[in-house]
Amino acid sequence: MEFKETVTFKDLGLSEPVLKAIEDAGYKHPTPIQEQAIPIVLMCRDVLGLAQTGTGKTGAFTIPMIDILSGGRAKARMPRSLILSPTRELAAQISENFVKYGKYHPLQMALIVGGTSMDEQIRNLDRGVDVLIATPGRLLDLFGRGKILLADIKILVIDEADRMLDMGFIPDLEKIASILPPIRQTLFFSATMPPEIKKLADKFLSNPKTVSVSPPSSTSTNVEHYLVNVPHPKNKQATFHKIFQQEDVKNAFVFCNRKRDINEVCRFMKSKGIKAASLHGDMEQSERTVALNAFKEGTTQILVCSDVAARGLDVQGMSHVFNWDVPNHAEDYVHRIGRTGRANATGRAFTFSTPNDFKAVAQIQKLIGKTINVFTLGGEPAVTPQADTAVAPVVEKPAVHEHKRHHEPRRERHERKPEHRGPAKQENRQSKPVHEKRSRHEEHHNILAEENNGTFGADVPSFLKGK
Repeated sequence: MEFKETVTFKDLGLSEPVLKAIEDAGYKHPTPIQEQAIPIVLMCRDVLGLAQTGTGKTGAFTIPMIDILSGGRAKARMPRSLILSPTRELAAQISENFVKYGKYHPLQMALIVGGTSMDEQIRNLDRGVDVLIATPGRLLDLFGRGKILLADIKILVIDEADRMLDMGFIPDLEKIASILPPIRQTLFFSATMPPEIKKLADKFLSNPKTVSVSPPSSTSTNVEHYLVNVPHPKNKQATFHKIFQQEDVKNAFVFCNRKRDINEVCRFMKSKGIKAASLHGDMEQSERTVALNAFKEGTTQILVCSDVAARGLDVQGMSHVFNWDVPNHAEDYVHRIGRTGRANATGRAFTFSTPNDFKAVAQIQKLIGKTINVFTLGGEPAVTPQADTAVAPVVEKPAVHEHKRHHEPRRERHERKPEHRGPAKQENRQSKPVHEKRSRHEEHHNILAEENNGTFGADVPSFLKGK
């Protein structure tokens, strides 16, 4: 995404210490979302921000918050501002922004997330914090223990609100909001704005100013993204290795839908001599931190991960993204491929698609408003087939052959002559089982026909699929 370099940070009304910190970080011109949001936040108005990942959305609220909070002082266990994040990794990244832009302000910050020592977090709260960055679960845990008071919150920030919805955090958000003071400034930032999130924003915000820098759920123009058709999931490993050899992969995210597949994919890559590591929610926080730091430092080339890393994580210079599986939610496609092509850089993304994924692919193409080109292993993209031709034909086995195969041996058995029995008794004995057996066979055949004509077929419902 290209930014217009006509406005500088000095034009946005920021203080000299903040401007000096921004200059030290190497920035001079704000991104579009920062240009629109920062002056509004400085006016203490509620903001509804809509921008795709990689647009500087985090800086759009961290930078003005530093200036707003610079004129007060925090009390013990009573933070002055609260930022809610869906994941620990994104919360840590937000804290890095405050360290970078708030280096010339004496503000205190605390990070409250799961998977780390609660005692240390409580000690930080006891010293008093101006900015509290938290995940909803750990925050409610500490509040229930009486270790934190939220009566002095002046600014509430909900980051990646749509991801909060996907992860089931909406009840927690509503509970937290009910605890906070009703008179506060609320900043609502999200990459997409589905109807459920719009309804939640209307509930939390008061006369908000909406800022949007891109159409909802659009993909970055800096990313070339392709569809790679594979006949069976077992073919994904060989397909990935061929593309990996063709492409100049500096570093890449590889996304899997199921956690149990991540370690298997990682082992495969290591067997091919690729420096790979895993990242998913079942790992200890210390292990996740080590894996992410190694990837950022360049000692790991491939990070195989779940969607926990798809939202908000900023790794500079990401060259590629591979979707090992088509995302379960179309919106996640935008966030996954948004890991590359950030700022003015370019990137490439590849999505492996099996014949059973045609409906999910159609939903993605409907969301982004365009057709995804098909990538051939020769390197040249091919034209994507239309939606009506993309569906693999369902081949049904003729029932006639099955009928003959089942009945022929039964006919031979029925024609056997009886031995050592009288004619009357044998006639009565034979006639009854024949009708029963035929009836049972016909009933069995009808059941099979009903099962073959069911509504599921090869398209298994999402609630039956493995996570």
